[in-house]
Amino acid sequence: MTAVPKAEPEAHDRRSLHERIAADLRDDIMSGELPPGANLPSTAQLRARFEASNATVQKALQLLKDERLVLGRAGAAVTVREHRQRTIRPAVSLAPAASGRPYPWLTEAAKHGTDARIELLDVTETRPPADIRAALGLPEEGTAVLRSQLVVIDDEPAELVHSYYPSDVARGTPLMDHRRIKGGTPTLLRQLGHSPHHCVDQVSARVPTQEQFEALRLPGSLPVLRTLRVVHTADGRPIEATSMVKAGHLYELQYEFTPE
Repeated sequence: MTAVPKAEPEAHDRRSLHERIAADLRDDIMSGELPPGANLPSTAQLRARFEASNATVQKALQLLKDERLVLGRAGAAVTVREHRQRTIRPAVSLAPAASGRPYPWLTEAAKHGTDARIELLDVTETRPPADIRAALGLPEEGTAVLRSQLVVIDDEPAELVHSYYPSDVARGTPLMDHRRIKGGTPTLLRQLGHSPHHCVDQVSARVPTQEQFEALRLPGSLPVLRTLRVVHTADGRPIEATSMVKAGHLYELQYEFTPE
């Protein structure tokens, strides 16, 4: 007798009710259904919509407050924060800085706040993770120069950046100096004869590592948005591999292209 295969179990959201409520409200905020400055539905309306207790609704709202998506206090309306989501255009950061002008990423980031800066955390020569080694074409025990930086907007950590450069490219150059590079690395690489010509971005959502969680001051278990960018010269050599990590609930990436 042929065994009858067991039916697949039905999908079920196993998250706590307050997490599910926060997820739906978060989507309303991210999509613009609840625009900046708008009041969230009242507690009574949320209780009815989600068939939840007052305590559960308050726990959901607290999650959104911790995520810096909404503002409010007990007994007052809860409103959507301004700058609820920042749209980043990755292509902007590839342009070289004009003479006397700040790094293009800072100029772009400053559009989203009153102050944007880059903090250099560390510069070291190290054995990169496997995906970075593969991206740079390094052998198993190959090394690269790592420049770790934190982008800060309005005194809030916005992006953790780990940039790796082949050791033979970086040694004896300002890439190994523990100071910021005037005009940014695209400008320096051009000066060193390694003009960036082509780049590939791989974007993924991930559970944050401990380093990422602490550096970005994340409020909870939300995913981060990770971009692995590999920059190539005109002859196809990879000269830079950068991991850029942002809070997934605060950022979106905008790519523009013309279909052939």
